[in-house]
Amino acid sequence: MRTLPKRLKKGDTVGIVAPSSPPDLENLKQALPFLEEMGLKVKMGKSVEAKQGYLAGTDEERLADLHAMFEDPEIAGIICAGGGFGAARITDQIDFAMIKENPKVFWGYSDITFLHTAIGQYAELVTFHGPMLASDVGKEEFHERSGRMFGQLFAPFELHYDEGISTLTPVSRGVAQGELVGGNLGLLRSSIGTKFEIDTKDKILLIEDIEKQPYEIDGMLNQLRMARKFEGLAGVVIGDFKNCEPEDPEKSLNLDQVFDHYFKDLGIPVVKGFKIGHCEPHFSVPLGVMARLDATEMTLTVLPGVE
Repeated sequence: MRTLPKRLKKGDTVGIVAPSSPPDLENLKQALPFLEEMGLKVKMGKSVEAKQGYLAGTDEERLADLHAMFEDPEIAGIICAGGGFGAARITDQIDFAMIKENPKVFWGYSDITFLHTAIGQYAELVTFHGPMLASDVGKEEFHERSGRMFGQLFAPFELHYDEGISTLTPVSRGVAQGELVGGNLGLLRSSIGTKFEIDTKDKILLIEDIEKQPYEIDGMLNQLRMARKFEGLAGVVIGDFKNCEPEDPEKSLNLDQVFDHYFKDLGIPVVKGFKIGHCEPHFSVPLGVMARLDATEMTLTVLPGVE
């Protein structure tokens, strides 16, 4: 079992990091009152305002920020400012033993998926797949439900997703229990063949992505299939695939056909339609805890992510 980080409480300080691309600083500024309303203080990472092309500072700067926040005893949790690209560039240099000794809340998604997988497998820590400050919280369209999902960091409670939140459609029926893992499909695919390759055996796999053509999603799923990541899988939670419609529908399979091809005959529960990913509202979940997917009742239940 992975370690549960300690819950946050009012008065705690959270560290803000940018392990990937430079965040929109105006959006980041707009997001800070949200944290303050939850009773949190903020410590900004040194590389958050740095820029090196499409990266928020050099690899060394971004890595140093991540390490500093985990090592700092005054920091109770770490929230990513945004995603983009670049987290995987520093992952093989992370001090996972240090993180294991200093377990704390770590929250983000999209490009941060690579870090979730690595930290989960090498530091054995539960982490959180949820909206980020500059990318989501600081925007006008940030949904009240997305904001409420941060409440799971302050008290251990079971998360329950049903069709009251969004329409859910079974690709394959059944009921499964297993550890919830995954995140952005592109980042999961890029882990294949590395020491950070995602372990899916007996797990419930979450996938989401944004602005990909169906053939690109097809290619990613095919690579996971050929890497035998669907063998021994317990179930699949298909999150939001924003702007993934074909440019020319007459010359393309649609996403439903792609999902059916890979998942319909696996003999495990697979459900699509979850508002998890690049969407509003964004239903946040802990990764590395036990979950139950019921493709008959159309529910997903996830155990608490903090202690």
